[in-house]
Amino acid sequence: MSAADFLFSPEVQKLLTVLYAAPADQWFPTAELARRTRLAEPEAAATVEHLVGSGIVKRQAAKGEEQPEAIRIDRSFVFHDQLRSIALRSFVAAEPIRSMLRSKFKDSVVRALVLGEDAQGTIELLIAHGQLVPDEAAMAAACQKLSKSMGRHLNVHVVPLARLNGMPARDPLAAKLSAPTVHEIIALGDTKAALPAERGGLLQAARKKLATLGRP
Repeated sequence: MSAADFLFSPEVQKLLTVLYAAPADQWFPTAELARRTRLAEPEAAATVEHLVGSGIVKRQAAKGEEQPEAIRIDRSFVFHDQLRSIALRSFVAAEPIRSMLRSKFKDSVVRALVLGEDAQGTIELLIAHGQLVPDEAAMAAACQKLSKSMGRHLNVHVVPLARLNGMPARDPLAAKLSAPTVHEIIALGDTKAALPAERGGLLQAARKKLATLGRP
């Protein structure tokens, strides 16, 4: 197995999703990781050994029967920041958010961008809609459910596509859009959402309608 295959194997992704969602100082016994990831305990234990051996996580020795051996993310790992960023851009956050938007809001969401993550683990998300505006209550419920399953809070902005495309420098979101942490998870054409009609198109249609009405 290559290093890339190991890092992005389903078992590793499942464990890292739990570990990165938790506070940095939280320890997890292997049995607890197996329960949360729905992996068989021997499978979880083998994956933990690989993670420990790679330096990605650190191990705490057992302290009697009441405190079994446990692991947590090792922030001193030389590639910790890069690996965490990759995880955030893929299986930890981007993929679950993308899947939710494509399945529940495919008729309204035109673009979606993850703006970044703060020190508390809150993920900021910018959603641009087309002709249809996502139902506010449905979006709030879906994001709350996703937040619970991911173990991270979501700070969501829903704006018209025109605002995203023509955002002035004074817009509060403008500076965040220029940050290096931004990555797009839904691009134009990824969903069935209809784009908003252009002003010129609306005016032309209105003129044609008036011309038709004015005919004898």
